[in-house]
Amino acid sequence: MRVEVNPNICEGHGQCNAVAPEIYDLDEGGYCLINNPEVPADAESQAEQGALACPVQAITVTR
Repeated sequence: MRVEVNPNICEGHGQCNAVAPEIYDLDEGGYCLINNPEVPADAESQAEQGALACPVQAITVTR
């Protein structure tokens, strides 16, 4: 699984990080930062939940 964030859509709500901090980090401005886009199999559920928590749907999850 792979996660990506569209920085042009992200508004810095931080909900992704609140739900899945092990997948989604925040930069100094509070915007989503993905340090490792490749998600291990045991963290796929957290990655999906974090993406669903984004109120502006800035995160894409692909398999």
